[in-house]
Amino acid sequence: MHLSRKIHLTAALSVIAASLSFASPIAAAAAPAPTPSHVTAQLPNTYDIQVGDVRVTALSDGSVPQDLHQLLHRTTNAHTDELIALNLQTNPVEASLNAFLLRLPGRLVLVDTGSGQFFGPGNGGKLLDALARVGVQPDQVSDVLITHAHDDHSGGLVKDGKRVFLNATVHVGKADVDFFFDNANQARTGYDKSYFEIAQATLKPYLDAGKVKTFTGKQEILPGVTGEIHTGHTPGSAFYTLESRGERLIFVGDIVHVAAVQFPDPTVTITYDLDEDGAVRVRAQTFAALAQSRDLIAVPHLPFPGLGHVRTRQGGGYDWVPVTYTDRAGQ
Repeated sequence: MHLSRKIHLTAALSVIAASLSFASPIAAAAAPAPTPSHVTAQLPNTYDIQVGDVRVTALSDGSVPQDLHQLLHRTTNAHTDELIALNLQTNPVEASLNAFLLRLPGRLVLVDTGSGQFFGPGNGGKLLDALARVGVQPDQVSDVLITHAHDDHSGGLVKDGKRVFLNATVHVGKADVDFFFDNANQARTGYDKSYFEIAQATLKPYLDAGKVKTFTGKQEILPGVTGEIHTGHTPGSAFYTLESRGERLIFVGDIVHVAAVQFPDPTVTITYDLDEDGAVRVRAQTFAALAQSRDLIAVPHLPFPGLGHVRTRQGGGYDWVPVTYTDRAGQ
């Protein structure tokens, strides 16, 4: 997900092609990792789990409606309606805007920043309130891991055009910076101009301050956190994998937007995918690997807190299994 028009009911963006090979960071897992445990009483718009020694907090930036008849590709309205009806939903469906806070030794790390001011009043923009509830001020954030440079992930980086996280280094896939900061790519591909404008508006203040670190391929971003590029949704779309004491949590970005549709039918794409074939390939291979490894994943647009597992569905496709809600004092 991405620009304001991405979530609004009038959204209709064109798609470009940019395909790279997929290499799953989880396919090599020999056995299912232990499931992280919930550890604390929960506050509004937040949800805590423990991954090894690392406390991870899901933070709600709000939610917004999506008109699936306008947004989904490689499906029909009848097929879409049939699938969402099985989930007792009707079109439009609500999409969560989830970000995540990692309390690493000596660091406070955000994964994505929500939409900030870009969706307008009442639509997202609640991240800073959620951070305040867990006792974190913006200047305490040391690092921000951006899964991709769409506005509902990077929008919270700025307020009134200025940096929100003054002491933070922003980590983002180099291919996204290269693509969205070259306006010739907009003319060449026809991809909506506002994508380029907002990516530049959110990242440029940090680039100008020398506070952006880009990466390619797969590499350690921070101690215990690995980033890996998975081109498809955008050229620089990234997964981030947190590992601590034998436990693992994978932040998968926008490989799935609509659980009721794309888990049973991973071939369905969405208008925000730059490379639809690449997005399908990443989703299919990742779902298959996750169903085998049973790793816990964090997803930006599934119902809050966006934490759960992927399970193979009898008869084909997959199911989303959200974490069991837990609200009690930790051990």
